Amino acid sequence: MSFRLLPDDAVAAVRMPPGQTVLLDPTLRPGGSCLEVLDGVARVYCPCEETEGMTLAFLQAGDQLRTDRLCSEGVCVEALTPLCFRSLSEPRPGEGFDAVNEWTLQLLRIRHLGSAEQRLHALLALLVRRLGRRCGDWCDLPFRLTHERIGELIGTTRVTTTRLISRIRAAQLIEVPSGEAGLRLAPALVESAPLAAG
Repeated sequence: MSFRLLPDDAVAAVRMPPGQTVLLDPTLRPGGSCLEVLDGVARVYCPCEETEGMTLAFLQAGDQLRTDRLCSEGVCVEALTPLCFRSLSEPRPGEGFDAVNEWTLQLLRIRHLGSAEQRLHALLALLVRRLGRRCGDWCDLPFRLTHERIGELIGTTRVTTTRLISRIRAAQLIEVPSGEAGLRLAPALVESAPLAAG
């Protein structure tokens, strides 16, 4: 796993290209601090040996990640789109909404659906609702996840994920435009998903 460390001091703006990862090590900030996303989409995941790569949350502009609520080994933040964030020496008090806890809850709900097909359907809809937007006849998601990563999120293999996505593509409910970083999903797919209130 390759990542860079976040500087110890508060930083006004850190810019990362897609695919780059930063490690937030809580031992460097024992009193806690906060990362706030200014622009872009990030994946938060666990670097622990036992759970390496396990996705905890996705963050977008305005979301905060508090380092005092992390695993003792920290977490990694991966840029899925061009990412800009700042690190604050003190988390903003009284925010009430914790994006990581909310995402973790939603991902756990998806993992408890009965079939891999339902879990994939619910995951795609959740990603579009939270991180995408409606553009004409399609809903756009500004990034792609590997089939292996999707398999991790829905509790299945890469092979099963590829087979399920192929079925959705054959039904013309998802498009993967060549030369673009994102995906397009049919609104009917998003609207008919299990856990639609997600």
